[in-house]
Amino acid sequence: MSAVAALPASPRDRPREKLERAGPDALGDAELLALLIGHGTPRHDALGVAHRVLVAFGGVRGLVRLTPAELRRVAGVGPAIGGRIRAAVELGRRTLAPASDRVRIQSPAQAADFLVPLFGAYPVERFGVVLLDTGLRVTGTRLVATGSLDSVPTDPRDVFREAVASGAAAVLVFHNHPSGDPTPSAEDLRLTKRLLSAGRILGVRVIDHLILTDTEYRSVMRPRTARRTPSWRE
Repeated sequence: MSAVAALPASPRDRPREKLERAGPDALGDAELLALLIGHGTPRHDALGVAHRVLVAFGGVRGLVRLTPAELRRVAGVGPAIGGRIRAAVELGRRTLAPASDRVRIQSPAQAADFLVPLFGAYPVERFGVVLLDTGLRVTGTRLVATGSLDSVPTDPRDVFREAVASGAAAVLVFHNHPSGDPTPSAEDLRLTKRLLSAGRILGVRVIDHLILTDTEYRSVMRPRTARRTPSWRE
């Protein structure tokens, strides 16, 4: 018995038509990604490219860790398609974060709600500082260093240069762990002590140092307990 060639998808089953007919909730991950990719290439249709991307990165959650070099290794993904995927991931990341000009953070948990969607999922470590006024309202967020898979060289002068230039009353520093484990390293603890000392000299309060992953966080200065979430105002 000879094999039967696969029939082309019915127009009703194509992602764009399905979206119009049933809405985005009716589409699978590959179909949504195929719509973003567009028309694909002469050799690779959009849905096929979408499937390969999702397999390569372990599903949609893996897209937050993608790098341009990794994307280029997927058949059918060129600079244009790769750029669209990365831009969509960044837009999604930003929609999850509250507007910084209205954010007031008074505990590690509130800070994590603000920072994890923006900075938790990156393939290399990045160190940043959140600038705060006297009421612990966010006045700005700056990245001060980018490192490797397991380290990021950070100089306290870079952190406080941003704080002094902006007139911040307090700062919260943070960096991500691409490994997914938010446990502080010995170097993380040493750096936190150096930042606290520099902050006291300069009159800028360091309220915490958070370590982020794509789903978790850890406060270096005030570890969470099972009973409650600590507040910096206590």
